[in-house]
Amino acid sequence: MASRVGIASEDFRKQVMGYGLTTARILYRMPDHRSLLQTYVWQNYDLFPKFPALQDFLAFWQEKLDGPLFSVTVAHSRLIKPAELRAVDGVFRLH
Repeated sequence: MASRVGIASEDFRKQVMGYGLTTARILYRMPDHRSLLQTYVWQNYDLFPKFPALQDFLAFWQEKLDGPLFSVTVAHSRLIKPAELRAVDGVFRLH
């Protein structure tokens, strides 16, 4: 297997550009039994707050799939964040 030193993954590049991990829990009605709800979990890197990748996926769902959407719950977290710095009160010396 060839080593690819210095080549960042597409996911890492997205994180550096501000994308965060987005998870959507989609409840939809079963096509043949409209009274039953089914769950689908979608996860991808997306941009907060407009979520263009999720919006595209939901548009595809509504256009191409038979199960009508009931609800969508979204969780989002940026994985690369500014470092947290704290002031330290004191000096520690080791001999």
